[in-house]
Amino acid sequence: MPSVSAIVLSSGFLIGLVFGSVGLISGFCVTSGLRNLWTKNDGRMIRSVALAVAVAILGAQTLSVCGYVDLGKSIYLAPTFSAPVVLLGGLLFGYGMVAANACASRALVLLGRGNLRSLVVIATIAITAEMTLKGLIAPLRIALVNWSQTTLGTNSLPAFVAQAGLAPSLAAAAAALAASAALIVYAFSYAPFRASKLLIGAGIAMGLLVTGGWFVTGFAGADPFEPVPIASLTFIAPTADSLQYVMLSTGSTLNFGIVVMAGVLAGSFLTALVTRGFHVEGYSSVNHMLRSVGGAALMGIGGVMAFGCSIGQGLTGLSTLAFPSAIAVVGILIGAAVGLRSPARVIALASA
Repeated sequence: MPSVSAIVLSSGFLIGLVFGSVGLISGFCVTSGLRNLWTKNDGRMIRSVALAVAVAILGAQTLSVCGYVDLGKSIYLAPTFSAPVVLLGGLLFGYGMVAANACASRALVLLGRGNLRSLVVIATIAITAEMTLKGLIAPLRIALVNWSQTTLGTNSLPAFVAQAGLAPSLAAAAAALAASAALIVYAFSYAPFRASKLLIGAGIAMGLLVTGGWFVTGFAGADPFEPVPIASLTFIAPTADSLQYVMLSTGSTLNFGIVVMAGVLAGSFLTALVTRGFHVEGYSSVNHMLRSVGGAALMGIGGVMAFGCSIGQGLTGLSTLAFPSAIAVVGILIGAAVGLRSPARVIALASA
């Protein structure tokens, strides 16, 4: 019988494969969704993202209410956090993903298709994320967190609803239904999105993949002898872990995040080969590269400070209905809005 770690790792790789394939075929991307909405008045992609969040919320909260997964053990529902640091991290990440013209997950998908610009982006994110987690920037980050961290009486929407006297499970169900219903109404109120079966399918698939990640690590990985940290899709810390594993594999161990990264790359690559979409491409100018590297650095630093990226907080974090995740997403949206109305927009639009 396979060990718990083997089940978790193989399942994580499969989740990554599907993410990479769906991401390449559909073009699913938070950055593109916001850019299309705010500069082209095309809201189809951002509706797909909203649908993905709705499905992820329903899936994660169902697993929680049914007792399969304890979301309280995730990093998103920690009892203490620093709202200013999380917000600042979101701002940096949001601006950075516009400057680099792709978030971490999208860059990984594009790398599988042969986009060498994404290789630079991924490597830069990995290095700066590791610097912020454990390296030169870590002492400053830790000092800021210690100075500004707070403890909230309620750190999630279900906990807030439970204050009305509802049982925790009923409060979680009510909060999940209300939040997901609002997102679904927003998504399908837009006629062009209703006509796009591909983006509807992509949104549902991405939400289910987040749910699958929670199930794999929280249920299949719940073994007292081989404990697996509960997590789902996120692409900042795993990018740093992947670089470290590639460099120091003899002194490192595989984890869920690393195999998801490998799966995304493989899924995108195989899909590109099958659809004959693989082609090598690079930077058009030195300024283009500098903008991309700068944006990636901001994503690496900001993603660590915000405890996640546009997928890690925007889908996985929000699926827990955690208030810190909402703060991080607000920061990402504001940062992206600033980026799309600044010089970063020139590169973002030119490279789209």
